Amino acid sequence: MFQLSRRTFLTLTGGLTLTATTGTRAAIPDRPPLRAHEPFTFLFITDTHLQPELNATAGCHSAFTKARAIPADFAIQGGDHVFDALGVSASRATMLMELYKHTADDLTLPVHHTIGNHDLFGIYTKSGAQPTDPFYGKKYFEDSFGRLYYSFDHKGVHFVILDSIGITGDRSYEGRIDAPQIAWLANDLAAQPTGTPVIVVTHIPLVTAVETYAAPPATPLKHHSLSVINAYEILPLFDRHNVIGVFQGHTHILERIDWHGVPYITGGAVSGNWWHGTRYGTPEGFMVVDVANGTVKTRYETYGFQSTDPHNT
Repeated sequence: MFQLSRRTFLTLTGGLTLTATTGTRAAIPDRPPLRAHEPFTFLFITDTHLQPELNATAGCHSAFTKARAIPADFAIQGGDHVFDALGVSASRATMLMELYKHTADDLTLPVHHTIGNHDLFGIYTKSGAQPTDPFYGKKYFEDSFGRLYYSFDHKGVHFVILDSIGITGDRSYEGRIDAPQIAWLANDLAAQPTGTPVIVVTHIPLVTAVETYAAPPATPLKHHSLSVINAYEILPLFDRHNVIGVFQGHTHILERIDWHGVPYITGGAVSGNWWHGTRYGTPEGFMVVDVANGTVKTRYETYGFQSTDPHNT
């Protein structure tokens, strides 16, 4: 553990398991007493990056088969369903999505979907796609999974699924929550009964320390893509509500950072290091989340995948 301040701490792990609990919440004056809820379990399954190469289909099949054997009420897919729709032709993108849907039948659980950056079609000019194409950009995701951001309730806990992908003017992407979504989020949280426990899901992390331990890219990134660039506009909203956990994807690592009593938990990746082995010590896997008494407790489940082309980082 690296002590950042009295209220903030960071726990990084590269092992096979991660257990995270909220423990005693920081004393934030504006946060009301927690409203009671029923206990339950859900799965956080992120960054599947399904593709026909690198035995990824068999890997996802193994992961989903193991996941469905774990007693859970539902799953949340944390984004990056396929690899990759950003820079490929329409026929390749269509094939990838059909492959994902067919493979995901193995899961047999209700699934709530989060949009990831690789779930956008044709944004890169090398795709040959035009903005006028019928499923250009986020329409590719919407046509398959529905709303880009939304909320739902389960056993007294309110879930919020965010769209953290901003499309830039030069046909790239960055981590960003846009203004209409921020307004929607503020209104959605305000509409909940006082003290309602809230769980938030975002693909690109709101809070992460990945840039402090990951080697910088050989070519500097053109856009702020490893985290949400305007997270400072989002985090204060959580101070006024009982957010008991924020689940994140994108970086393919296991990480937990506590800020103002809220655990920001990055949930590894089904694909590990994009189907090339482990990512900073995090192997291929998914997260099991137990929710009880206003806390979240997690464990990371691996499923025995062996890369055909290991490039561990």
